[in-house]
Amino acid sequence: MRVARPLLLSLAALAAAASAQAGALTIESWRVDDKALWEQVLIPAFQRRHPDVQVKFSPTAPTEYDSSLAARLAGGTAGDLVVCRPFDVSLALYRKGQLEKLDGKPGMENFSATAKAAWQTDDGKDTFCMPMASVIHGFLYNKRVFAKLKLAPPKTTDEFFAVLDALKKDGSTAPLALGTADQWEASQIVFTNIGPNFWGGEEGRKALVAGKAKFTDPGFVAAWEFMAKMGSYLPKGAVSQTYADSQNQFALGRAAIYPAGSWDIAYFNQTQGLELGAFPPPVRKAGDKCQISDHTDIGIGINRKAKNKADAEKFIAWVGSQEFADLYTNKVTGFFSLSTHLIAVKDPLAKQFVDWRARCASTIRVNSQVLNRGTPSLENELWNVGAQVLNGKMTPQAAATRIQAGLDKWHKPAGR
Repeated sequence: MRVARPLLLSLAALAAAASAQAGALTIESWRVDDKALWEQVLIPAFQRRHPDVQVKFSPTAPTEYDSSLAARLAGGTAGDLVVCRPFDVSLALYRKGQLEKLDGKPGMENFSATAKAAWQTDDGKDTFCMPMASVIHGFLYNKRVFAKLKLAPPKTTDEFFAVLDALKKDGSTAPLALGTADQWEASQIVFTNIGPNFWGGEEGRKALVAGKAKFTDPGFVAAWEFMAKMGSYLPKGAVSQTYADSQNQFALGRAAIYPAGSWDIAYFNQTQGLELGAFPPPVRKAGDKCQISDHTDIGIGINRKAKNKADAEKFIAWVGSQEFADLYTNKVTGFFSLSTHLIAVKDPLAKQFVDWRARCASTIRVNSQVLNRGTPSLENELWNVGAQVLNGKMTPQAAATRIQAGLDKWHKPAGR
């Protein structure tokens, strides 16, 4: 009996551990703002199909997520499911053997090659996260201000600046709600928003990656020339105006046009009485095919050391379903499913953004794939030169030369 007792205790401990793992999942994420959404909408919807699986959403602050997740994965304490950033951050986790390969898993068939590219190896052979959603770039405008001045949403670059001229002449509101204090907006909300119409969208972006194009080529310089021209319509004190200041200025009706990411829609929906419309980045001339930045933003993968892979795969399969695509698109306003399912977007402003997909070609932020891997950081450099161009402190040609010189220090594509 004395010999059997430790064995019984050991078996009991193992059974308890197995019970704690079976039917339980933990999701890692940086989206702290989505906690209520996951706990009150998404997880209950999944559990209606899988009532035996308990799911915990465990987010980490965005600025701490990458480092803390890497530490937990390395230490074997990370959750079963990992919400994935696009491109290199998640690719690094896969290369370390920390994310499962998902090719052929149920649900993956509902995503195009383009949608999956942000979570694949460079050769496209391995997919390690399931795509969830993208964000789309464009411009918001105040309908009341436009109606007062009898202005129409611009379609071409000439029309865009004609509208800005009319707003500047009127003087009752600032033409643009845009500052340069934080710098990142100059790149992520302006340059990668308007730029694809100048450099040819995906064709131009892929040419950069392949070394067949340079930032000093006319199409890329033209994007900075557009920004330099925009600079004369910035609000007074733009150099000290933050992203939050710009949001507030536009929400209060003190500016007519807001260069936007679709994620901004949820913020402005909180302002009662604010009547907004949206227009895509202007094309160079009438009849040109429009290009939009439809940026792959968020995916989800399985921790290779997950304690409950069977249920993690059930959850991944559900994320690939029409039910999830519909819920996420309509509950996280401004984030659009990347699946091939037909989704009815209910928010009228968000619907304007997503409808551009039907008539415009889609691309992603120009530096997202491969080009962020070296030193100096192309992301940070684009922030800096973009802000300087908007502020009139750097010429478009100088911006192009600096960016290309930095890229040349490390980016040596084959055949170049």
